[in-house]
Amino acid sequence: MEKPKVRIYTDYKSPYAYVANKRLFELEETYGVALEWLPYTLRIPEFMGTVEQRTPHFWRKVRYSYMDARRFANAQGLTMKGPRRIYDAFYASAGMLFAQRQGLFRPYHDTVFRRFWNHELEIDDLSEISGVITAIGGSTEAFEAYVRGPARAEHDRIVDEAEALGVFGVPSMVFNGELFWGGDRIDMLIERIKQPETIAAALGSRHRT
Repeated sequence: MEKPKVRIYTDYKSPYAYVANKRLFELEETYGVALEWLPYTLRIPEFMGTVEQRTPHFWRKVRYSYMDARRFANAQGLTMKGPRRIYDAFYASAGMLFAQRQGLFRPYHDTVFRRFWNHELEIDDLSEISGVITAIGGSTEAFEAYVRGPARAEHDRIVDEAEALGVFGVPSMVFNGELFWGGDRIDMLIERIKQPETIAAALGSRHRT
């Protein structure tokens, strides 16, 4: 019997995606679901506006968000240092896709998140992401050939598909076509996993009224 599948969209530069990892991996262990991890690389100017457009209210929200995420990180024994600048995470996202094909996803995923949030990795530097691939047993040459070849088209197709599903931020989870955004929706996602048919029927009847 095929396992129920949860699709997870993530981005290595998101603090909330980082602190959601532990509970998301536990879904696999506790509820027997198959997790499909995909990149949703946030475009910061589109997501947050340009620096010139950012108001004092915006910066208060940003400061609170990092403080809040750091609470969750501290509870898990994780270090979380604020980003030093704006990052384009394409190379890190391409590394995720490459690592999955090589059977190296989990060591790659854990290493990139940990090292980025410890200020030990520049995720928009191809040579540094290649270094992670090499350190976990992958081929630097094959990875860089992938980046120069089909990676961009594959990455952009995944992002376009995510947005067609309604994804706008990370972490986002999709189960049976239903979208859940944020670590604080994992409990709701668990309820769907435990009772998919009952809840789907209830949602269907609600839409018909």
